[in-house]
Amino acid sequence: MKYLALATGLLATTATVAVADTPVLTVYTYDSFVSDWGPGPAVEKAFEETCGCDLQLVGAGDGAALLGRLKLEGARTEADVVLGLDTNLTAAALDTGLFAEHSVEAEYDLPIDWADSTFVPYDWGYFAFVQNADMDGPADFKALADSDLKIVIQDPRSSTPGLGLLMWVKTAYGDEAPAIWAGLADNIVTVTKGWSEAYGLFLEGEADMVLSYTTSPAYHLIAEEDASKTAATFSEGHYMQIEVAGKIAGSDQPELADQFLSFMVTDAFQSIIPTTNWMYPAVVPAAGLPQGFETLIQPEKALILPSAEAQPVRDAALAEWLDALSK
Repeated sequence: MKYLALATGLLATTATVAVADTPVLTVYTYDSFVSDWGPGPAVEKAFEETCGCDLQLVGAGDGAALLGRLKLEGARTEADVVLGLDTNLTAAALDTGLFAEHSVEAEYDLPIDWADSTFVPYDWGYFAFVQNADMDGPADFKALADSDLKIVIQDPRSSTPGLGLLMWVKTAYGDEAPAIWAGLADNIVTVTKGWSEAYGLFLEGEADMVLSYTTSPAYHLIAEEDASKTAATFSEGHYMQIEVAGKIAGSDQPELADQFLSFMVTDAFQSIIPTTNWMYPAVVPAAGLPQGFETLIQPEKALILPSAEAQPVRDAALAEWLDALSK
């Protein structure tokens, strides 16, 4: 019995040491990424099969909330990688001084050329209002404002889609943007903190349309075999979102962080994105896009500002939005 107890103790000690020796990579991301139906579980499994590490994906609210948390934590952050910023936020993220350059090389399938030495893109899409397919939707923001349609949007201070909507209106209308928001104010049922809450309200019938993506109907078509949802095509064009990840300069796992960023542009990661994050992959997998993506609307005009120009436009657009909705 003594020998059995000793052997059991040695095995337990060995297991504890093994766990302690396993390196941990902490990735801050948005809540929907780490949800059961998001990319997180599959990404974690695939990366851990190659890295010999423990990948910990930490949800930190919606996309724009990531930057706020990072600013609050500063150099004390436990994050090694931040995944879920977009080009509307990367200039502000760079200004924190918390990010390091990467060495990832890839042949990106993006609508624009990509040459950013700090942030690595992993998916992209167009913002759009999703509605029931049998509804005669508006053709532009002015028609939406003139209608009785009820919409749900997200807060631009915490949500990247919410911020994307501000940039969409401002880029399309410039100095006319305040008038557009004044017209839209009575169409807005509520402003949610994040995308999940807003989309849930739409599905529950609380609104006619919800701010989301042109790719969102693919979820209903592929996962639910439901063709009842579509995205409205707006004649002004649609603002583009490119989502990115970056390495924290003060990471205590810099090699693992580099490995993860390189992993993001491989088939193992990119093949997960279309049917979990419901976006276009930054690098189309060898097998191509899933069947059903060919049914999605294709905006005739793509709107996007370079990241360096986005920050001042964002600040002005936010002030106009707050003013319009406060009246």
